[in-house]
Amino acid sequence: MADRRDARRVEVSTLMQCCIDLKPTRKENEVYINRKMDVTNLVSFIEKEKKEGKHYTYFHAFLAAIARTIYHRPKLNRFISNRHMYEHNEILLSFVAKMTLDDKSEELMLVVPIDENDTIETIADKTAEKVNKLRSASVEKKGANNAADTLGKMPNIIRVPIFAILKTLAKFGKLPSSLTDNNIYFSSMIISNLGSIGCGAIYHNLADFGSCSSLTTIGEINDEVVVNEKGKQEIRKMCEFGITLDERIGDGFYFARCVDLIEKILDDPESLYEPISKLPE
Repeated sequence: MADRRDARRVEVSTLMQCCIDLKPTRKENEVYINRKMDVTNLVSFIEKEKKEGKHYTYFHAFLAAIARTIYHRPKLNRFISNRHMYEHNEILLSFVAKMTLDDKSEELMLVVPIDENDTIETIADKTAEKVNKLRSASVEKKGANNAADTLGKMPNIIRVPIFAILKTLAKFGKLPSSLTDNNIYFSSMIISNLGSIGCGAIYHNLADFGSCSSLTTIGEINDEVVVNEKGKQEIRKMCEFGITLDERIGDGFYFARCVDLIEKILDDPESLYEPISKLPE
């Protein structure tokens, strides 16, 4: 089996191969999971850490929890391309960052590579460093962000056939790194922090271009009345969480357990200081 520069080929069952052939695009295979997570312990953790001078955000916590989940649930790191299944060589979390918080602000793609020894501390540092570099006017754009600037200015008669060629090259894993670096479509998971703009965890479609098979949206945190295990009502901090997945890389049971693991990690936020390679107890 032939590997790609960014991933290794994974053997699939004959039934799965038939499924891939019958429904070859991601948009034909989207499944969506939406869940409200109890993040009361996480809110307390973030507030405590801020008092100690560690300015982690909820986004950093979700990044760390998702990274840890992908490490221990590797099917989340797989994708289908050219009717074959592959698994990324590394965990790459991606998102879009606005240069400034206004309607006309430019948006830039950002990809954070994750190491097995990473914790919330190192992931927060990596993320801050990447965002600060992208927002610095003195730093030259590189990778996909620079390519987007160049291609986006071309007229239709030139740009459209170029994109057709690029999509074909991407299908075979032959795009140069200058077009895949900092490209959210060539990552393990795209993550959108909608809570920061007061929005819920919406459904978001996947793209057939690239190698990303999952997209997560994180909603805002609100106080809600829930019934606890003792049958009594109490106010808890709840966060809506949504994830769109390509059902060809796993089944519903596998995906549900992945979301369970994310929730379990966030319910024990102190564990975010442990390397992502350590499986939660």
